[in-house]
Order: sequence, then structure tokens, then C-alpha cells
Amino acid sequence: MKDFPFLSILTLLPLVGAGVVAFIPRKKAELAKLVALIWSLVVLVLSVFMWIAWTVDGGERFQFRESYTWIPAWGANFTFAADGIALVMLMLIAILFPVVILASWNDVDQSTRSAPAYFALLLSFEFTMIGVFAAADVFLFYVFFEIMLIPMYFIIGSFGTGQKQYAAVKFFLYSLVGGLFMLASVIGLWVLGGKTFDFTKLAEATAAIDQNTARWLFLGFFVAFAIKAPFFPFHTWLPDSGGAAPAGAAALLVGVMDKVGTFGILRYCLSLFPEASKWFAPAAMVLAVIGIIYAALLAVGQNDLKRLVSYTSIAHFGFIGIGIFAFTTQAGTGAVLYMVNHGLATGLLFIVVGMFVARRGSALVSDFGGAGKLMPVLAGVLFFAGLASLALPGTAPFVSEFLVLIGTFSTNPAYAVVATLGIVLAAAYVLWMIQRTTQGTLNPALAEVPAMSKDITLREKAVVAPLIVLLLVLGFYPKPVTDVINPAVQATMQDVGKEDPAPTVVADGKAGG
Repeated sequence: MKDFPFLSILTLLPLVGAGVVAFIPRKKAELAKLVALIWSLVVLVLSVFMWIAWTVDGGERFQFRESYTWIPAWGANFTFAADGIALVMLMLIAILFPVVILASWNDVDQSTRSAPAYFALLLSFEFTMIGVFAAADVFLFYVFFEIMLIPMYFIIGSFGTGQKQYAAVKFFLYSLVGGLFMLASVIGLWVLGGKTFDFTKLAEATAAIDQNTARWLFLGFFVAFAIKAPFFPFHTWLPDSGGAAPAGAAALLVGVMDKVGTFGILRYCLSLFPEASKWFAPAAMVLAVIGIIYAALLAVGQNDLKRLVSYTSIAHFGFIGIGIFAFTTQAGTGAVLYMVNHGLATGLLFIVVGMFVARRGSALVSDFGGAGKLMPVLAGVLFFAGLASLALPGTAPFVSEFLVLIGTFSTNPAYAVVATLGIVLAAAYVLWMIQRTTQGTLNPALAEVPAMSKDITLREKAVVAPLIVLLLVLGFYPKPVTDVINPAVQATMQDVGKEDPAPTVVADGKAGG
């Protein structure tokens, strides 16, 4: 199975599916949905086989490598390979897309929009997401990094709500500007790195690049990834995009697409520019901690459910940021695990919020109140999703958040202590949202909305069940995922030239190494 071209087939499958769905007549919306769902499930099954074929003990850092000639004059190839970090992200994509497609079953108003077009765009987005994580050629990565904007731009602009055009343009421009910074660095890297785009060769060649030049190249990559993540102060596009996008697309936006930024920092910034990464680490840690506190405070004051969830994601990415730049294996593993767990937890939260919004016809918290009396099961799912988002012990995000904090505390205790304030604020904004949405006295206006009396449906149960199961299983037994992540994180720390601090013990009343 190791010789099977998993990555190229996984990349192309959703693109072919998008073409098939796009050509289904608009009046056959149910067929388009069914084909899109089946196609995404095929991708999931193939991803599971790839996971089974992965070698954990004694395996190479990059596995399933494929390379096909593309632009010989530039040294650019269709090169695909996956390390443990990329593998877990590819699995996250494969899991979330069928869930989102099923959750979005009734999101498109056929009288004004084409359901085949919407689901074709979702599959196109899956194609770009798989491509960006599977690429092992820097130029190929850049191409996927840019084209991923196109399907999401049309999803937000054509199928969103509220100020959807403004949100779509803002999303596109922010990401495009970041991509231009990255393009400048990609060109500089090609010129100075031996006129190749192969990641493995560049990782060896960058050691000879002048220190100041390397720092400028690093900053070009970092700005692009910080915007995509998004890190403070490059975050302002996310609340607008998350608030305007359909709930399922928003779940993909914050659950998968944002991870391209943190993945890029781990793969490209740290491995290609180790000295520059260490030079910039203090500033990155400060920005990450500010993002945790700032976004959490803004989340507390939100009255729009979708914008509130978007702000929680910005705070969570602050934790991922400090985990990356703490430069310890524990914190790094926690950061990557957080990328996976955040995708599951926030994806679930966005999807359930979308179910509430679809029933009420409003995303404003003030338009709810006591909804749990009408929909007790759905209110319970929202409560669970909220608790997972705030990293309650027993749920998957707790494990990753704990690893990040203890790994950071061993090298940067001040940042870890300040970051813990974000946990307190998370409890505040999540419990406030749940209390005002589902608890308390029933808002009389809700009884006048027929859809609010309809509790969770069978389709909706099928949507939320796999995410709930994964959040609980990984909350108690994350070992299958951490075993895959650990070797890749250790290799990245070796690239940076960082070793884990030796543990200190106390003996005879004295601390010693």
C-alpha cells in the first residue's frame, strides 16, 4: 500500500467530483447533494486506508512521496508527500467535508440559488485543501494556497447572508495581499536556494543564505500565514467572513482553512528559516498571547452567534501560536493536536449554531432565550459543543490545551500564565452564550416560530454524532493521533536546533538538574 499514489488521487478526486456535480441540472438538487455526499465519503474511505498504511515506528518523516514533472525550466514539480502533521490535517479534512455537506442539505434556497453550484464549490474547496497540505513543492503549495480563495469567495459572496459581498471581498483581499508577500519570498527562496522548489532540497540549501536575507524571507512567509491563521492583528477578516458565510462553510473556514496558516508556519517558517524563527519567536509569542485575551474579551461582548464563534477561534489560534513558538516537543505536539481538536470542536459548534439560526431566522443571541424548553436535545448538543470549545476535561481540546500550556511553561512561564486567563474568559463567553440562548425564561417570540418547536432531526443527529464521538474518544485516548504527530514535531524541532529542557527534580530540599 505504501506505493499507492494516495495523495495525488486524494487531491484530484474532489475536483472530478466538483465537475460532475456542477453539470447536474439545477432542478435535480437532491441528486447533486447525494452525489456530493457520496463523493466526499469516497475521499474519507481512501483517507482511512492511507492512515492505516502510515508507518509510525521507524518510518520516514515524509511518506507517500510522488513527483511528476511540471515546469522543468523552473524546477517546479507536482510533488506530494506527507509528514505526520500533514496526515492528521488530511484526515480532519476527510472527516469534516461529508459532515458539512450533510449539514448543508437544506441551506440553499433553490428559488434564488443553485444547489449543484453550491455543492460543487464545496468539493472544489476540498480539492484545494487537500492539495495545500499534501504539496511538498513550495511553488505547488503557493498555487494551492492562492486558489483556495476562489471557491470560498464565491461561497461567501453568493450563498452567504448579511453583508456577504463586503465579507467576501475583505476575505479575498486580505488573503491575496498575504499571498503577495509570500510570493516575493518564494521567488527569493528559489533564486538563493539553488533554483529548486523541492522542500527537502530547500531545507538543506537555506542554511547558506545570509542571516538578514533569511529573516526577510521568513517575514514574507509569516505575514501570509499569520493572515490566514488568523493571528492578531491580522484577524479582522474572520469575524466578517464567519458571520456572513453559511454555517457549514464557516465550519470549514475556521475548522480547516485557517489551519493552513499554522501548518505553514510549522512546515515552512520553522524548517526553512530556523534562525529567523528563533529571532522572531518573542514577538510571535506576544502577538499570540494578545490574541488570546483580546479575542476572548471581544467574544464576551458579541450578540451575533456566528461572530462570537469566530472570535473564539481567534483566541484558540493564540494557544496554537504559543505552542509553536515555545519550541518544545510537548508544546508543538499540543499545538498540532489543537489544530485537529479545534477543527472538530469549532466545526461542531458552528454547525449547531447554524441549526439554531436556520430555525429562528436570526443569529442574534437576543432573539433567543429559553430555546432549550422547545428543543431540549439540540440545546444539549449546543451545550456539549460549547464545553468542548472551552476545553472541558474529558473533551479532546483539553488534552491539546494542557500540552500547550505545560510545554510552554517549561520555557516561557510568563506567557503560559497569562494565556491561562483566556481559559477563564472562555468559560465566560461560552456559558453566557448558552445561558442566554437556551436557558432561562422562554422568549414568547420563539413560540410563534413553527421551526423552533422542531427538535433535532435524524439527519442532524447523523451530522453531530461522529464529531461528538471523536471529541470524547480523543479526549480520553489521543494516543493514536499523538503517535503520528510526535515524530514530525521532533523533526521540526531538530530543524530549528531546539532541544526539550531537561526536567528538574527536588532532592534533599535543593533543586537540581
